Amino acid sequence: MAQSAALERDAQQVHTDHKVAPGEIAIGVVIGRASEYFDFFVFGIASVLVFPKVFFSFEHDALTATLYSFAVFALAFVARPIGTVIFMAVDRRHGRSVKLTTALFLLGSSTAAISFLPSYESIGYAAIWLLAGLRIAQGLALAGAWDGLASLLALNAPPDRRGWYAMIPQLGAPLGFIVASLLFAFFIVNLSSEDFLDWGWRFPFYCAFTINVVALFARLSIVASDEFKALMDQRSLEPVPVFELLRRHGLHVWIGAFVPLAAFALFHLVTIFPISWLALFADRPPGEFLIVQCSGAIVCAGAIAASGLIADQIGRRNTLILSACLIGLFAIGSIIAPLIFGESAIGQTIYVNVGFMILGLAYGQTAGAVTSRLGARYRYTGAALTSDLAWMFGAGFAPLVVLFLASRYGLAMVGLYLLSGAASTLLALFLDRSEMRQM
Repeated sequence: MAQSAALERDAQQVHTDHKVAPGEIAIGVVIGRASEYFDFFVFGIASVLVFPKVFFSFEHDALTATLYSFAVFALAFVARPIGTVIFMAVDRRHGRSVKLTTALFLLGSSTAAISFLPSYESIGYAAIWLLAGLRIAQGLALAGAWDGLASLLALNAPPDRRGWYAMIPQLGAPLGFIVASLLFAFFIVNLSSEDFLDWGWRFPFYCAFTINVVALFARLSIVASDEFKALMDQRSLEPVPVFELLRRHGLHVWIGAFVPLAAFALFHLVTIFPISWLALFADRPPGEFLIVQCSGAIVCAGAIAASGLIADQIGRRNTLILSACLIGLFAIGSIIAPLIFGESAIGQTIYVNVGFMILGLAYGQTAGAVTSRLGARYRYTGAALTSDLAWMFGAGFAPLVVLFLASRYGLAMVGLYLLSGAASTLLALFLDRSEMRQM
């Protein structure tokens, strides 16, 4: 706590002479989100390329080992709602800077600690239990890293530019993916398979702590600002007990969790799942495919920006409906055109880039999609919890479920899974007909 107070004092000195402009808030938001997604994707990529061979080497079937790895991957998403309950209590009792510092140090430390884990061959099943424990810690920390900056950004946005400002936090996802993918691609391409599995894969995890420290200071510089505290005084961004939120607005929280389901389902089906499928059933080098995905992430970033422009013209609700329909069409295409994941490298590249483009359009407007219905008092906690639940239901188990189904019944299962997500999003939007004005 003393360290958190010192960091907050340093951050306050940065902003004593001027007000925090929306541009400064945007930079803090993007840096913070990018650091979180870096940790997120480092674990996801390693779940395919590393963990089945390092922690589940007792399982000689590569598919089964990867399914085990994806089960561990899902633990963080189950832990996130629990983390929100815990860290909202920390926020109420000790303040947001203590909460944010604790969460980001936990996130960086747990991610970095994975780089030091011994393999199954060294300590047996204890290695798996340690990996699972650190993955749960990541999930708890990701929930605690919710800082309200996206809400502050939306509240400071001009009324006719709210769609544009709503998409800015989402840019952290493709940025985090690009950095994580390039790091892994570099070591895969330049190291032998033995060296990569021995020590090369550990470096991206080790980098996480440094990245999170930088992100922490960037975010504290905003959290410690007078404007942020003024909004707190106005009860615009006040942490409330999660169970109180559910008693008062339980229905809105559940609807809000299903609004972004299509985007979150697509999220892992163009990032983590394709790597696993190609690693198991194709001959394409993983380092090469990670570079292709980086190009897709650049397309995604452009589509996220476009979603802001579109939302300011036709409204966030209509943008979400449009993107859900596009995901539905993409899902149907996945069912009737299995060649996208065949041996054709061109088909795989087209699939990735089209998928990332649609993901950007959908994901750009999903943040806090229906939390304007919660009122000022519940918006901050409500946005955090709806995001946690959406990730858990839409994305957390997607690689595990889809890989299992596709390996048994064919790649048409990818399309069916996406189609169910699109249907869930459209149903949730039908149930909540309000215009989504702000976070």
